[in-house]
Order: sequence, then structure tokens, then C-alpha cells
Amino acid sequence: MNKFSLARLAPVEAVLLDVDGTLCDSDPLHYFAFRETLSEIGYNNGIPIDEEFYIKNISGRHNDEIARILFPDWDSEKAAKILEDKEAMFRRIVIEQLKPVDGIHRLCNWIKDHGLKRAAVTNAPRANAELMISMLGLSDFFQVVIIGSECERAKPFPDPYLKALEELNSSAEHSFIFEDSASGIKAGVAAGMPVIGLTTRNPEKSLEEAGATFLIKDYEDPKLWKALEELEKMVQS
Repeated sequence: MNKFSLARLAPVEAVLLDVDGTLCDSDPLHYFAFRETLSEIGYNNGIPIDEEFYIKNISGRHNDEIARILFPDWDSEKAAKILEDKEAMFRRIVIEQLKPVDGIHRLCNWIKDHGLKRAAVTNAPRANAELMISMLGLSDFFQVVIIGSECERAKPFPDPYLKALEELNSSAEHSFIFEDSASGIKAGVAAGMPVIGLTTRNPEKSLEEAGATFLIKDYEDPKLWKALEELEKMVQS
């Protein structure tokens, strides 16, 4: 099988999806909320963070890790309060501006039509994750929602994906993942599953280096549907 094939997974049992940047293009909203919140407290001498800083230090990480990176000398409660303010701002923006990744409902229908188990696996706080999933009309689609901070270790460790498999009663040998960040891809690979990387916002090179099986632009990408078609043929043969 070539690197782009999912056929070795046949028969597939489960599909696991990240939320931010994978179900929806939420990174611009996170970036705006971080930039505004950090500017308000005079971070970086009041100079707003740029996208390069955001991608390098924030994107795909969970808040405990972000707090250590942004505020290494602060006590944890003070840092947590700033991040809570940022998340509250993010949720306000989400209600007005959240956009699904192109083709996500087509993919979800394919997953449902094939009777596959499905979980959302994210480093986002639960309030954010459930709001985004609800805004996308997918609350009834996901059987399980796994939150990184509720596991022993969040992504890039494999724990959230392993917990999802356990709750779905599925095996890594017959499951695959959609992710958009290097830390998420590393987590999926460490959990023993192929990961399809979405080039929503993060650099392609970082996704490839993290171990993505192949990359797609969105869920309308012909490369994805070719791989799913090949997978279907293996199940039928």
C-alpha cells in the first residue's frame, strides 16, 4: 500500500476528528481573541502578536501549555484568568462568525452512512468544543467528545485519542483521524493511527514532519474521496 492509502484499515470501525481548524475554520477567531486579550494587558510591551507568533506558540496547544509559554513567571491562577477572558471573547465571536470547513457535512454523512463510530477529540475547553459542535449542527453526530485537559495528558500526547478509542470500543488498527495541527497529528500518530492533515491554517511542512499520512485542503479534496473509495473497495472485496 502506498503512503496515501487507508485501505489497510479495512474494515474501518471509527473516525476521530479534532475540532478547531478541522471541523471549522476557527483559528482566525482564536488569533483575534488572543491578540486583543494580550494587547489589553500590555503583553509584549503592548505590541500586538502576529500570526507567526500565534502559529509557533499557541495554535493546537491546550491552555495549560499556552500559559506556561506566554506567562512563564506568573502564578497559574493569574495566567488562567487571562486565558478564561480570552475564551469568553472567543465564544462571543464564534456565535457570529464560525464557518465550517468546506465539505464537513458531506464527510459526516459518509461516516454516518457507513455506520462508523465517531468522536470529537480536542484540546479546546469543553465549553468551546460543545459550542462549536452545536453551531455546526453536529451535536447529534458525535457519540463521544474527548477534551485534552480532562485526560492525564493533552495532545501532543496520545492520551485523548486512546481515551476516544476506549470509549468507542474501537481499535487503532481500524480507525483514522482528521487533524489540522502538528501537535494533534503527533498525538494521533503516537496513538497508532493514520492521520489525514488539513491545511486549514498551519504550514504544510509542519504537518508532514509531524507524520500526517497525507494532506487535504478541505473535505471536498479529490485526494480524500479517492482514498475513501479505495477503502470501500477493500471492504467489499
